[in-house]
Amino acid sequence: MNIGAAADETGVSAKTIRYYESIGLIPPARRAENGYRDYTGFDIETLKFIQRARRLGFSVKDVGGLLQLWNDKDRTSASVKTLALRHIAEVEQRIGELQSIRNTLIHLTDRCHGDDRPACPILEDFALGQGVEDI
Repeated sequence: MNIGAAADETGVSAKTIRYYESIGLIPPARRAENGYRDYTGFDIETLKFIQRARRLGFSVKDVGGLLQLWNDKDRTSASVKTLALRHIAEVEQRIGELQSIRNTLIHLTDRCHGDDRPACPILEDFALGQGVEDI
């Protein structure tokens, strides 16, 4: 299967597939006689695995670790769970940060009259360079 078909099958763009190859996340595809990449069923399965992990927010580095565990038949499920639990903690931290950003934006938009006057507390706040934690 060529790279375009692999991209269609997996939802991973051809550019991203080439990137994953360049950083060693996936091995380089074998080449057909015409020089084009030729992806196997296992390559497609691996790309789908990567795509699912990325959609769940795992970093490329963590996806590499997950792939190693997936391919290691002597792995323990505890090691997989540990990686997933660490990711949950990171997601919860990001949720907290996003909630703080949301609260700050709500506070700022509540202070803005949104009328025809040029005065805008939102822009004034941005100009002050306050951080989210300052509100």
